[in-house]
Amino acid sequence: MRLSVIGCGYLGAVHAACMAELGHEVVGIDVDAGKVDALNRAAAPFFEPGLDETLRKAIDSGRLRFSTDFADAATAQVHFVAVGTPQKPGENAADLTYVHAAIDALAPHVAPGSLVVGKSTVPVGTASVLVQRLQAVQPEATLAWNPEFLREGVAVTDTIAPDRIVYGLPSGADGEHAKALLDEVYAVALGKGTPLVVTDYATAELVKVAANAFLATKISFINAMSEVADTVGADVTQLADAIGYDARIGRKFLNAGVGFGGGCLPKDIRAFRARAEELGVGDSLTFLKEVDAINVRQRERVVIRLREALGGELAGRRVAVLGLAFKPDSDDVRDSPALDVAVRLKGLGADVVTTDPRAIENARARHPQLTYEPSVEAALRNAAAVVVVTEWAEYRDLDPEWAGELVAGKVIIDGRNALNPLTWRAAGWTYRGSGRP
Repeated sequence: MRLSVIGCGYLGAVHAACMAELGHEVVGIDVDAGKVDALNRAAAPFFEPGLDETLRKAIDSGRLRFSTDFADAATAQVHFVAVGTPQKPGENAADLTYVHAAIDALAPHVAPGSLVVGKSTVPVGTASVLVQRLQAVQPEATLAWNPEFLREGVAVTDTIAPDRIVYGLPSGADGEHAKALLDEVYAVALGKGTPLVVTDYATAELVKVAANAFLATKISFINAMSEVADTVGADVTQLADAIGYDARIGRKFLNAGVGFGGGCLPKDIRAFRARAEELGVGDSLTFLKEVDAINVRQRERVVIRLREALGGELAGRRVAVLGLAFKPDSDDVRDSPALDVAVRLKGLGADVVTTDPRAIENARARHPQLTYEPSVEAALRNAAAVVVVTEWAEYRDLDPEWAGELVAGKVIIDGRNALNPLTWRAAGWTYRGSGRP
């Protein structure tokens, strides 16, 4: 099929490359000429494992190209809108400026009978507004909503082989037409038995934000349990193992630590709350305020543990912070707990030295006041303490004996509960985790 993808940031670039990988003819449209140039050279402007190779293969095949001209999308049968919906400055609500601009710029180039598909994460009710904007220009176009469920670090796999597909469709003949086109787009995944949920606009919009709200709640729940465990001397890891055997609960994402971050979960749960308030059902999502508060509190708890381990004084102490990205296999530092911890420590007078395999330049652009070292060895040298805040494999696999020869003080704060306490303590380290006695 001939497809266009409007917006070539994280979501759009991955979607465009993967659709071409599946055999479709794809043009990606973005207003950022520098980004378009990089993508046409198969150089993604962000790190995602496997994406550069997927881009190169698709571009070399002739099935994928990128452009700044919306007119280049005119021959597409299906147009995917994948622009960002950031949090409004000073508010919890989502900023839909880019979604509205994308629809308005695309509409004059949409052919009769074509399908426009929203993939951006939006407040419920957005699609019903956008379809009016679209059909005011092209009455014979149809709008569908097809939320994304990508996880940074495995986004290519999640796109090519998703765990479910959701269509939000209008009723009647338009909905049947939209479903037929989407079934053709996702023929490979559907042919392999991927579960498909066909529903209305509002439900499709809610699926994404509800999934993120549930995941955030699960993470904050186990972090709340870690606070209790710290107080009573219990082990939150064993607690998670025990309750995780219950099939109704499950063990995934019951890992206490410094909390969630990134460009999705934090802003999405805040926008969900804001939309609920607008709809007059704010009380139904009041709990998400505490979910958010628990998450942010975990960052301060890492700082408190370090200060206690160093005898109450951080000023002038050299601290190695291992990790800047909000999760491993990513260079994304948006709302990163790791970067936030580093900044908090710097603000308290610590001599902070940070490192990360991928995220140093993105972090430096936001916080040039920090000291950055490309190697773990350089970051560890002469440190009074070490803080692990992104669970990259190379940090999880650190040899405590080797690290002990580099540092000035054997104090390690495990902000992700990613290390083996017994191994580190046996090597002479003072180990502090979250909810671990």
